Amino acid sequence: MQAYQLVDWQQPAALREVDVPEPGPGQVLVRIGGAGACHSDLHLMDWPAGQLPFEPPFTLGHENAGWVAQLGAGVDGLDVGEAVAVYGPWGCGRCRACRASKENLCERQGEIGAFGGGLGRDGGMAPFMLVPSPRLLLPLGDLDPRDAAPLSDAALTPYHAIKRSLPVLTPGSTAVVIGVGGLGQMAVQLLRALTAARIVAVDPNRDHLQRASELGADAGFAPDADTAAQIVELTGGRGAQLALDVVGSDETMELARAVAAVEGHLTVLGLAGGSLSWTAMGVLPWECSLTSTYWGSANELGEVLDLARAGRIRADVERFALADAGAAYDALRAGRIAGRAVICPND
Repeated sequence: MQAYQLVDWQQPAALREVDVPEPGPGQVLVRIGGAGACHSDLHLMDWPAGQLPFEPPFTLGHENAGWVAQLGAGVDGLDVGEAVAVYGPWGCGRCRACRASKENLCERQGEIGAFGGGLGRDGGMAPFMLVPSPRLLLPLGDLDPRDAAPLSDAALTPYHAIKRSLPVLTPGSTAVVIGVGGLGQMAVQLLRALTAARIVAVDPNRDHLQRASELGADAGFAPDADTAAQIVELTGGRGAQLALDVVGSDETMELARAVAAVEGHLTVLGLAGGSLSWTAMGVLPWECSLTSTYWGSANELGEVLDLARAGRIRADVERFALADAGAAYDALRAGRIAGRAVICPND
């Protein structure tokens, strides 16, 4: 079968011929319906050797959904043909965090090296994907795997971040989402579904701002020298109880800092490599927390899927054939993907 693989660091990915994997004891073979193309994959292609604790080659695609194709010996609780989402971060399965379904926070990640399928191990941009344990699969029910694939990252990641901030997102509060592409659009939907907060979207792309408005944002701004002051004025001078930076550049982190409220949360999801200078006083408002988050728990992915099945959230998906995976990433890099590009190897 063909697979879209990262062959070497700082090189574009390429289609390569690989063997169809055979599931061993405890493993599951999944026929992939959809594999989301993520901005973090572009970072993988751009970063030099040594940036991450694993090495190519491996098949890309870390947000995946499909159908159970074959069960390894000893696997039960799944049926061949069942639609499933693949939980992306693969931990040891045995530490305290993993036993609480928080494999994104696995205590033995340093020993394991690879983060999961599509991140050091073979992911979903191939007709079949080998999943090491059934604990990493969640039932989709009537959701189409081709449309549900982005929920496993593009929705789970902001869901986890927003859930941490629910105590401060009370009625009358404000949440600012900086960057409303595919992941930011999911953040807007989740904020609308989970909170009564005023939602402010920030993005230089007018089409993205328009889509954010359609999804529930109350206000939108293209970033300029006055954006922070305008947002603070909109909040009556209080600032934002949650400033969610989906980009992570110097400029976006500075904007998030400038709009954050006293006792607010500044949460960085993006991987653009920005930094925020720190001094003991003056960088952030009093008792405002600065944090980064990584994916979410398997239980939280189940909650995301429940929201999708209830019609509260959905990913805007543009489908691509496996042969067009390179074109999908080119479009993603150029900002031409309105929501989420999904590679569909079996269409």
